Order: sequence, then C-alpha cells, then structure tokens
Amino acid sequence: MSTHSTHDVFNQVPPLVGHDTAADPALLEGLEREGAGWAADEIHELGRLAGTAEAQSWGRLAERVPPRLHTHDRYGHRVDEVEYVPAYHQLMETAVSHGLHAAPWADDRPGAHVARAAKFMVWSVDAGHGCPISMTYAVVPALRANAGLAAQFEPLLTNRTYDFGLRDPATKRGLIAGMSMTEKQGGSDVRANTTTATPQRTAGSDGTYELVGHKWFTSAPMSDMFLTLAQAPGGLSCFLVPRVLPGGERNPMRFLRLKDKLGNKSNASSEIEYDGATGWLVGEEGRGVRTIVEMVNQTRLDCVIGTAAGMRTALVMATHHARHRSAFGKALIEQPAMRNVLADLAVESEATTTAMMRLAGANDRAIRGDEGEAAVRRLALAATKYYVCKRGPILAAEALECLGGNGYIEDFDVARIYRELPLLSIWEGSGNVAALDALRAIAREPHTLDAFFEEVGLASGADVRFDEALARLQKEFTSFDDIELRARRIVEQLALVFQGSLLLRHAPAAVADAFCATRLARDWGGAFGTLPTGLDLGPVIERAVVEIG
Repeated sequence: MSTHSTHDVFNQVPPLVGHDTAADPALLEGLEREGAGWAADEIHELGRLAGTAEAQSWGRLAERVPPRLHTHDRYGHRVDEVEYVPAYHQLMETAVSHGLHAAPWADDRPGAHVARAAKFMVWSVDAGHGCPISMTYAVVPALRANAGLAAQFEPLLTNRTYDFGLRDPATKRGLIAGMSMTEKQGGSDVRANTTTATPQRTAGSDGTYELVGHKWFTSAPMSDMFLTLAQAPGGLSCFLVPRVLPGGERNPMRFLRLKDKLGNKSNASSEIEYDGATGWLVGEEGRGVRTIVEMVNQTRLDCVIGTAAGMRTALVMATHHARHRSAFGKALIEQPAMRNVLADLAVESEATTTAMMRLAGANDRAIRGDEGEAAVRRLALAATKYYVCKRGPILAAEALECLGGNGYIEDFDVARIYRELPLLSIWEGSGNVAALDALRAIAREPHTLDAFFEEVGLASGADVRFDEALARLQKEFTSFDDIELRARRIVEQLALVFQGSLLLRHAPAAVADAFCATRLARDWGGAFGTLPTGLDLGPVIERAVVEIG
C-alpha cells in the first residue's frame, strides 16, 4: 500500500452556511426608510433560515430533481398532474408561512408590502418556487375586479397555510394562483391570443364561460387557479380558471408537456390546452389587458426583487471565496485586481437593492392610494426592470469567475444563479417590451415623467457628475423623433439616474462616489473590475462581507 498522501485538502473555502442572508446593509437601511422597520425581526429570522445548510439543500434538491409530468394514471385515466420532490414543498411551506405570497393584501400596516419585498429577497435559496409565490401575490389586485370572486377566494389566497393538492378550492385552507397568458403565435403580444371564451347559457351555468385554446407558457400548473386571457364576444377578456370546479370535478385543462428550460428548473412551466374549461369573467369583457395591469406591476417588481436577490447572493459568494482563498502569497481579497472586481460588483448590487426598496415603498404607498407614488412607480419600475434584469446575468458571470473553475461547477451554486437570472429579463416582457412600456407611460401619462424628475431631482447639487447625467437625460426628451429607436438608450439613462439619485441621498459616500464616477461619468471599462483609481474601495467591499457561524 502506498505511504504517500496526495489528498490533503488545503486552501479551500469553507461552506457559506450559518449566516444571515438579511445581513445586508442596503436592504436593512431601505427597510427602515420605506416604513417597514417593524418587520426586521421576522426578516432576520427568515434570513438565518436561508443561511442554513438544510434550507440550501432544499433549493439544490428542488432544482436537481425537477418536476415530472403525469398525464395519465396507471390505468389510463387522464390526471394531468405534476409531481414535485418533498424539498419543493418545504420551500413553498416556508415561503407561504412567512407571508411571501399574498399575505400583505390582508395586512393593513403601512409598509406591509415593503416587508414582503425584503422577505422575498432574503429567502433566496431557490428561484423556481418563487414563481408561484409571486403570481399568487400578483393575482389579488386583478381578482378584485370581480368583487364576488375576491370575497370568496382572497381570504384563502392570503392565508399563511400551504395546502397542496387538487381539491375544490372552497374546501382548502390556503390557495396558490398562477397566470396563463401567452400563446405560441403571440408571446408578448397577448392581444393576438386565439383562445376563445364562449358564454354558457345552460341552467346553473352561473355566468361562466367555456374556454378552448392552447397556452404556450403556464407556470406552476399545479396551482389551484389561474388568471387567463381569452377572446370573449366583447373582445380580449380576463378569466379566473380553477383546476378543480366547485363540487370536486376536474376542470378540463390538458397538460401537453413541461418546458425544458435553461434554469428555473424547480418550477414546472407547462404547455396546456383548455378543452372546454370553465372560467369566470374578471372585470369587463374586452378589458382583459386593463384588468391585469396591476398584476403586471406586481410581478414586474418581483423581477427586480429577484434580480437584487441573485446579485446579492452571487456577490456574497464571490466575496466569501476571496476572503478565504489565497493566491501568490495573499488572500484574494487583498489583491488589487480582485478588490476592483469585488467593489464594482458591490456597487452594482447595492444600487439595485436600493432602487428595489424605493420601488417597494412606492408600491406600498400606491396601493394605499398615493397617486404621486403611483406615478413614480409607473415609470421608475419599468425602467428599473429593464436595466437591472439586463445587468443580473452579467454580474453573475463575473461573480462566477471570481471562484475560478469551482464557479463553473454546480456544487458551488453560482452556476445556478447564473442560469436563473436571464429569466427575469424575459418575464413580464423582454427588454424591448419593458423599454417601450416606459416610453408609453410617458406618452399616455406625461405626469409620470414630471413625477420622476421631481423624485430624482432631490439629489440635484449633491454631485456634479449626477447633475450632468440628469441634464443629458432631460435633453433626450427635447425631441421625440426616432424615440423607439432610442428606447433602450433612454430607459437605461432613466434607470441609472434613478439609482444615482438614491445612492447620493442614502448610501455611504464611497458607494455613491464609485457609482457616479463609473455609471454616470462613464470613467469605466466594458467589464466589471474597471473602476478608476482614487476611489475608496474598502468601505464598499466591507458591505458585501457576511460572517458565518
């Protein structure tokens, strides 16, 4: 037997477990600023759970053993069910019990929606189960367009009990909802939908419609109910379609397949057919898009929250690695080139989190009737969604590289974040859709641009680089020629000026200085890690360091 040992393990990084994912200064400062400081204890409780080895294992298992579609049982009966591993249900139960779903709609406390945004961010162990959680949250305001349906189902949608299984919704303790909008021929152009909704005239039909059509993307198909769009006699309309009808009969929704996706694998995304399914009208006939606008606002915000979460997690992983890994005689975090990369990533992450928390606050106040905050949300959210969701995958790729070859290995989790983040740029409309929607907001509601400039103008005079960037942005609106061609350019500037204004008002001077020097004054290269000399990087990096237990 050989007496030589070749398997001594050294200079490897300890597992990133036993930490609090809520230990994020930008998040906690935003929580206080936006009126939800009262929720800090629960957010830390959830953050400590997210940092455990057990919770992280749930996320890995749910993604590595993806859902399975069963169209028929062993006897040949049609069942159309999706099977998940137990880890998925543990993730869902945790999210629902902590109110990450629709619970804020039943909470009258100012800041309830801000608290929910913070919890959604810190519970970042798996992105896939966040999809049904997000959709359940977003369904409620749209469902209120039908007072009867809202009265019947909202108490169950907001209840903090996860009750999985196909049963009559009225018999369950809690409900999960989804949406089923896009079709193979339309994609983002939902007005091109061909699914039909025919009023049922038979006795006892109770004003229901019969739906026939093919939906290209229906995520979380084991949800209890869905909002869907279909062509009624009066035009494109919104309907509530349950999986199980009152009395227990299965609604004829046929699952054709589950999508084989790049990431988000713990979430079943399906292709379905409505084979004479029963639905209830939500809102008026012909006003389906109008009915779901508020739902889109909420899911769009969740795309920003999810991106902020992915950025922060990738940054923390990269910083943790650099603290504990040595090369050329020094810890990586002490190497000047690595410090530049980490600080650059930290600036990007903090700008995103700070903008997200401001938008969460605007959302909370808009829901409570503040029209000024609704105007800020309308434009700033569309612009931020466009920009930060573009930045997410780029940041994740750089964070992955900080781990070297280990970053490319699935065991180290950064690869999973890298595969997850592109989805958030696609969800609720790809980049062009989000950018053009921001311009439409300005065209239809010019006061939104006034509200935006009033908001960002609060930082005027704080930094000449910001003032110059604001002036450049304002100049973009002196002419509307070729504005669609300039859409991405304009919306990127909207997002950057919004972030810059917030950092100048609320972030440490070192963070704001680095942001203004690079993102606004453009003293910056084409990749992360190209910050100019003369910046104070230590305080920037320090805000990305977490301690493990």
